Amino acid sequence: MNPFWSMSASSTRKKPETEEKALLGELKTSPPRSAPKKQLPSVPKNVMPITKPASPALSAQSTNGTHASYGPFYLEYSLLAEYTLVVKQKLPGVYVQPSYQSALMWFGVIFIRHGLYQDGVFKFTIYIPDNYPDGDCPRLIFDLPIFHPLVDPVSGELDVKRAFPKWRRNHNHIWQILMFARRVFYKIDTISPLNPESAVLYERDIQLFKSKVLDSVKLCSSHLFDPPKIEDPHAISFSPWNPAIHNEVREKMLTQKKGDDQQCKNTQVSGLSWVKPGSIQPFSKEDKTLPT
Repeated sequence: MNPFWSMSASSTRKKPETEEKALLGELKTSPPRSAPKKQLPSVPKNVMPITKPASPALSAQSTNGTHASYGPFYLEYSLLAEYTLVVKQKLPGVYVQPSYQSALMWFGVIFIRHGLYQDGVFKFTIYIPDNYPDGDCPRLIFDLPIFHPLVDPVSGELDVKRAFPKWRRNHNHIWQILMFARRVFYKIDTISPLNPESAVLYERDIQLFKSKVLDSVKLCSSHLFDPPKIEDPHAISFSPWNPAIHNEVREKMLTQKKGDDQQCKNTQVSGLSWVKPGSIQPFSKEDKTLPT
């Protein structure tokens, strides 16, 4: 009889002393499990942490024991997964590139295609806490302060915490910050602004607000070709149109697009159909591949 079953099924019946001794002896002499206990691999020695960027944010230390031991590997995996999610989202007009020097710093640019900020090209930098995703919300700072109620007129920082007051791991993601940064230029929010002047003008003098927005867009465009503020091989930079360089790239892009469109068209035309064009009768289309 299985001793565990006896203990659960007949718990109301007191076992004789000899029976209890026999059960204890059986339990003590039972062979150990053949399957080894699952353990995390040992942490390699002399592991160098990820280089921290020159971020204006103060970093907080993680209280998670596993994160503390496997910090560099866990952080790199988390950031790689976050960037993969960004690529899959395909946010229109938003482009980002992680820094070469540090995975905790991402360079980006937003193209505004319609609305009050139309034709705006705004470069920014995202600073990620070194205890991500357990720490505070990442910060997004524009290279030049933009005239906007949610953008600090001095530092150029976007009020990201408005949408993410508390960063929740496995629920909040960096692509959501990018989507929020894009949306604020199409849907203006004036509640608790970082730039009170901008909020007041939007509410009371929309024409003056539009004028200042246009000046801000022109200012950013005039500095579009400036060298990046942070020296990094992955920093996003723009250069004036050079036919000797850009014409060839442009032709390759257009040729590839035409090829993709033609391939999609051929795929649609060559789809299997047994209905003759202009008819609604099934199996009315002749199969020319079969011998007649």
